[in-house]
Amino acid sequence: MAGVEPRDEALPPAASTTTAAPSDPGHGDGHARSGKAALVVGAIGVVFGDIGTSPFYAMREALAHSRSGGQAELAVLGVVSLVFWALILVVTLKYVVFLMKADNKGEGGTLSLMALAQHAVGRRSALIFILGVCGAALFYGDGIITPAVSVMGAVEGLKDAPGLGGRVDAFILPIAAGILIGLFLIQSRGTASVAKWFGPLTTVWFLVLGALGLYHIFDDVSILRALSPHYGVLFLIDNGFLGFVILGSVFLAVTGAEALYADMGHFGKAPIRQGWLFFVLPCLTLNYLGQGGLVLSDRSAAENPFWMMVPEMAYWPVFVIATIAAIIASQAVITGAFSVTQQAVQLGLLPRISILNTSESQAGQIFVPAVNIMLMVGVLFLLAMFQTSSNLAAAYGIAVTGSMFVDSLLAWFVVRKLWKWSLPLSLVVLTPFVALDLVFLTSNLLKIPQGAWFPLVLGAGLLILMWTWVRGTQILTAKTRKDSLPLTDLIEMLRARPPHRAPGTAIFLTSDPDVAPVALMHNLKHNKVLHEKNVILTVRTTDRPRVPEEQRIRIEPISDDFKKLTISYGFMEQPHVPRALSVCRKHGLKFDIMSTSFFLGRRSLVPSAQQGMPLWQDKLYIFLMRNAANPTDFFHIPPGRVVELGAQVSV
Repeated sequence: MAGVEPRDEALPPAASTTTAAPSDPGHGDGHARSGKAALVVGAIGVVFGDIGTSPFYAMREALAHSRSGGQAELAVLGVVSLVFWALILVVTLKYVVFLMKADNKGEGGTLSLMALAQHAVGRRSALIFILGVCGAALFYGDGIITPAVSVMGAVEGLKDAPGLGGRVDAFILPIAAGILIGLFLIQSRGTASVAKWFGPLTTVWFLVLGALGLYHIFDDVSILRALSPHYGVLFLIDNGFLGFVILGSVFLAVTGAEALYADMGHFGKAPIRQGWLFFVLPCLTLNYLGQGGLVLSDRSAAENPFWMMVPEMAYWPVFVIATIAAIIASQAVITGAFSVTQQAVQLGLLPRISILNTSESQAGQIFVPAVNIMLMVGVLFLLAMFQTSSNLAAAYGIAVTGSMFVDSLLAWFVVRKLWKWSLPLSLVVLTPFVALDLVFLTSNLLKIPQGAWFPLVLGAGLLILMWTWVRGTQILTAKTRKDSLPLTDLIEMLRARPPHRAPGTAIFLTSDPDVAPVALMHNLKHNKVLHEKNVILTVRTTDRPRVPEEQRIRIEPISDDFKKLTISYGFMEQPHVPRALSVCRKHGLKFDIMSTSFFLGRRSLVPSAQQGMPLWQDKLYIFLMRNAANPTDFFHIPPGRVVELGAQVSV
């Protein structure tokens, strides 16, 4: 069965390095000029929402898995100690101090780090590419579980709510599902109008966390001993192999740490660092110490230490702000998934997907319908399968630890090739981080039977999908080049035998400007006509987040009739061909858009068992091609100016 590709020539198969773009003055550390206080508050709302909901379940799960069920003094001191030092080592040292230095023109995140590592080694590295793809695939697993566990952890506060007496316990799951469905349904409207409240509301939430913790520290001030790391070590030794399992639950306290790095470009390094060191970390530390103090004074509180530390008179206000904080944390993950998808499409890891802007003034406000549906279905599936935050917590963590491990490995290429660190220094700095990641990763792998299999299966599926798309595009590109005529040879042939000339300008989109585009060949073969002006247009994605406008266009004359035009975009930008073409006048390329025709190649793909990928993978690639977004919409080309010409190709 033949599959039809709307148009594949203009889509680059992967990131292609052109010129390195200087830092965008409106991005990264340049944001500091906009008002540090506002940026710090904004960062608290977006960056720290996920880690701010961990107190719901992290302490409870770690205590529940201890040998004494959290009843022994050493268990309480040990868990609080492990949580505190996980926050110091993973979040503070690894991400805040070290990894945030590895920015790609102010941007962070796994795909940004992958592009930076590729740039550092100066060539396309298969290992770096595979690591980046694995990290991106695991991110979606985190994106599905975080909303489920955060909202469920907040709504479960109804179990201990005063005056209810368990009468609404049966409705907790439907309430959580209803909140999440509503959250996904409003994504298409954008969040610009409500995002301004994220920072202040989350700031209030962290103040509540800190206040609750400070109040309960005095239940047993000896909990302050837990700040010493030796209690964590003693606890692990006392529990033996079970202590290794407990580390998987302790890691729940630092889930969301990767958001520090991924959202760096939105706020800059300084606001995120200041928000963490001087506000978020102290509030979280106080809260975990308070939970520990409560359990030391009342061992039965180990069953649900967070909600049992809330005073009855303040219970409902805390419940409301906790639910709001969980929704904000979920929103941050959802919009993060939209941004990662945009990057993946631009880097050639995924087929073209419909990406809609939800704000005329903010470029980062986007909505990806396909990803929104996938996340909603996945979240509801998780809720139906696991039903409680405790069960969801078992599935949580593996995707995050995998992403963190990938970040550490990619950082190796940056410190060695870009920063030029010596081998001993690189090993001294990175080995502890890699070892720590491996400890947490393997401890979370032990939770596979309890639910950790889900993000792994999801990540593996996305990995296969990305690999199929990239490999299929490479095979198709190679086959096209093999069967195509070099552009210079075609121009010489046209000089020898000039065809009929049509008025106006023809723009032919292609991913390989050195060979004659399929649409051009078919236009000459079937219509026997050549326009007065012909532009071979290639849209490139650089290994930088954004390309300055002065570097957007590159024009290369080939002959009197032909010119090569390259439009470059960063992997965080959305292509807009007409807008870029309007800049061409400044570069000497003048044409009337109303007398210009855009020629797109349209290929009908036929699976082949004798060449290329396995037959099932061929069919998957054809399916992806068939369901890719219309290139006319993706590149914002005027539909009335588009001509499509096609051919059948076997893959």
